[in-house]
Order: sequence, then structure tokens, then C-alpha cells
Amino acid sequence: MKIRISPFLLLCIMGGLAIASSTMSKNPVLPLFIRTLGVPVSTVGFIAAASTVVGVIVSFPAGILSDVFGRRRMLVAAAIVFATAPFLYLLVGSPGQLVAVRIYHGLATAILGPVAMAAVASSFDERRGERMAWYSSATMVGRFVAPFIGGALIFGTDFHWVFLVTGIFGVLALAAAIRLAFIRRMGESRIQSPKRDWGEFRKDLRTLLTHRGILATSLVEAVQYFAFGFLEVYFPIYLNEKVGFSAIEIGLLFTIQVIVAAFTKPVMGRLSDKYGRILMLVIGLIVGGITLATITHMTNYFLLAVLVGFFGLGLATVTASSAALVADLSRVSRHGSALGILSSVMDIGHSAGPMVGGLLVGAYNYQTAFGVVGGGMVVISLLFGFGMRSVSAVAGEKR
Repeated sequence: MKIRISPFLLLCIMGGLAIASSTMSKNPVLPLFIRTLGVPVSTVGFIAAASTVVGVIVSFPAGILSDVFGRRRMLVAAAIVFATAPFLYLLVGSPGQLVAVRIYHGLATAILGPVAMAAVASSFDERRGERMAWYSSATMVGRFVAPFIGGALIFGTDFHWVFLVTGIFGVLALAAAIRLAFIRRMGESRIQSPKRDWGEFRKDLRTLLTHRGILATSLVEAVQYFAFGFLEVYFPIYLNEKVGFSAIEIGLLFTIQVIVAAFTKPVMGRLSDKYGRILMLVIGLIVGGITLATITHMTNYFLLAVLVGFFGLGLATVTASSAALVADLSRVSRHGSALGILSSVMDIGHSAGPMVGGLLVGAYNYQTAFGVVGGGMVVISLLFGFGMRSVSAVAGEKR
């Protein structure tokens, strides 16, 4: 009997497998793997950020190409990288080689992020925030199993099993992407046409690149991922070297974080549909900022798990609203380009987090560094809330 899977569900499955593969290669594996190569703590973040720097350059063009040539082809291209990159880690013997592999691996998430979200946004007008949150939660299912599996597969300084399993997940994601490529739905007919008015296209791009609401929302997501990037690189090192937790204990904490984010994100998306995206963005940043500022003052495992869970809640609240708000503020035919801007700016924050955070840790200490980043999140949230009042009124933000 032939089993029929809806395009949306298949996209969710592909995204979950792909992100599981990507996350397993870096959390908590990557910083610990980097340390085995003899890299000082203060420069770990620069290597860890190599893949997210790629997103700054690639995400926007990937979104544009998906508007022009369709989402399916771009999704398959991303999946090919997900399926091949993990096996290259087995050949790494120096920091320079690791940087090269991370850059290649970064192409996958740089393409997948804006293109998959654009496919969902183009397919659903009603309850868009909730649907986009469901897709994102599907990727978070992959994200929350990855740290625990990755931590369990580290045997001393032997990381081979981690990267082999990472590759298997990537191959499964490619199989799902190929199957999805033969399904001619997911809003594709609404974004493709045989001829293009390139003058209009360039005008639309200029409008997107100067749209105050889109740029401000992208900045907020960048701040959120600045904090997340800092946390995912330096919190494992702090817990391992300062508190004395094992890799599997650290992996379980990050699993708790993403479980909370995954299960609360559809709810946050529904609340953003009902009460407004901007309010939810402000609340999410404040929750994450307060949590980050206090987390390194705790050593009790249970309390750390609670705080990590609250950070996941803040992350879910922000990301459930940011992509939906950008989609609301852009035309359907330009969702890929608009979400590409969001993803590129987000990756600036995500890559800067480990780098700037590493300098803060090196210059001061973990408590000061986490306090500064958390306090900055709260300040930015308040500035965003006041600054976006006019934009929400003009755009007619959904409530």
C-alpha cells in the first residue's frame, strides 16, 4: 500500500533530519573537538563561527534564487551538502582543515533556512505564524535529539562515531528532499512564472533592503542568535572546564533547551497571530536576556536545567514571530528574498556571538561576559518595542 505524505509534512521531516545532522556536528561536539586540536579558549569562537559566516553571504542570494527558480531545486542543493559534509570531518587533522569543512557545511543551513520558511510562508496566508512555527518546531525536534546523541557518541577524544551518525542523518535528509522535489505543490505555482520583469524585481529588492520594519526585525533575530551562538559555544566549555560536567550531561542540558523551544514554538506562533508579532518579540528577548545574565551564577544541575529551559522559551518566542513578521511585511512573490535578508542578518549575529563572546570571556570572565550579553538583549528589546510602533500601525500587523 502506497503511503501518501503531504508536502508540508515531508518538508518538516526533511528539515528535522537536516537540522539534526547539522546540530549533532556542533553541539556540544564542535567546541570540544576544537579544543582537542590545541586551539586556545579565546579563539574557539572564531573557528566555530566559520559556518555561520557563510550564511551572511549565501542566505540572501539563496532566497532570491528560490524566488526566481523555485524552492524545490534549492532544497535539494542544500540537502546534498547536508549528506556529504559530515564525512569530511573524519579527515580533519588541523584547525585550518576544520575551518574549510565548516564553511562547506555552512552552505547547507544557509540555503535551507530562508528557502524552507519561504515555501511555508508562500503556502499559507491564514495562521501563517503558527504554520511557520510548526515547521520550525520540526527542525527543533532534530535539534533537541542531536546534543544528547552527539554527547553520548563522544568517547574521550574519539569523535569518529559522532560524525558517522551525523552523515547518516544527512543522507536521510537528502532522500526526503529528492522525494519532495517530485511534489508540485507547497505554493510553488504562486512564485514561479516563465518570464520575469527584472526591472520590477530589482525595484522590489531595493524596497526590501530599505524596509525599516524588515531590517529592524532582522536585527532583533540577530541579537537573539548572537546570544544563542555565544551560549552554544562557551556554555559547554564553562560547564566542562569550570563546573566539571561530562559531555553527556552537557548534551542533556541543551536537549532540554531545545525540547522546551520545540514544544512551545507553535503556541508562541499562534499567540503572535492573535496578539501581534512585535509584543511577542519584545517578551522573548527579555526572557532570554534575564536568563543568560543569571545562568553562570548557578552550579546546581537542576537549576541550570530550569534556566536553560527558560532560554529555550525565549528563543521560541522570538523566532516564532520574527520570520512571520518579515513575511507579513513582504509580497508573496518575494518571500524568499525577504526571508533571505532575515537569515543573512541573523547569521551576522550568530557568527558574531562566539567571536565577541570569546573576547569578553578572555578579557573578563564567564559571569561578566554572560551578564553583558544578557543585559544587551533586554536593552535591544525595549528599543525595538518603541521603535516599531509606527511600523506596526502602517503595516497593519496581524492580531
